[in-house]
Amino acid sequence: MLAGEPYLADDPEIAADVLRAERLSAEVNSSPAGDPDRRRAALAALLGGLGEGSEVRPPLRVDLGYRTTIGPRSFVDFNAVFLDVAPITIGADVLIGPNVQLLTPTHPLNPERRRATWEAAEPITIGDNVWLGGGVVVCPGVTIGADTVVGAGAVVTRDLPAGVVAVGNPARVVRSVADPAPGAAPAGGEPAS
Repeated sequence: MLAGEPYLADDPEIAADVLRAERLSAEVNSSPAGDPDRRRAALAALLGGLGEGSEVRPPLRVDLGYRTTIGPRSFVDFNAVFLDVAPITIGADVLIGPNVQLLTPTHPLNPERRRATWEAAEPITIGDNVWLGGGVVVCPGVTIGADTVVGAGAVVTRDLPAGVVAVGNPARVVRSVADPAPGAAPAGGEPAS
């Protein structure tokens, strides 16, 4: 599993890791809003890394927890689902909207192998200063480049380069973040012509 090879999902070691993650997730998700230190301690125990100044609003759901790292000053809104069988790396200054799903597991197309509980997984990397709008789904093996914005509800099935805006299902690049939106005032505040 750790090497990216197929594995049996019902392996006892994996089951123990999942149970650990469920216990720690319950602690994160039930931590009182008025006790941010307790929540941060629970998150630090659950995750593989939690950068300084980062915030994760519960509820949070993970497979393993320790395969997810979140860089400094990042924000994860309510109802995040991080299926981190493979590593999930979230950079610095990332904004993740509500109901975002980062999904690393893959399943065989062959029904016999699926029934036998074979799985694999591919890592997800979210670059620095990325913004994932509400309800975005990021599929296994995807890398999203720095400064990219992914519109609400998009399904990201392939890598996205740095500095673009992507929308839709499947997500497609519609422009550079440096380009003004249609009808928007360009830099400097002058109205668009």
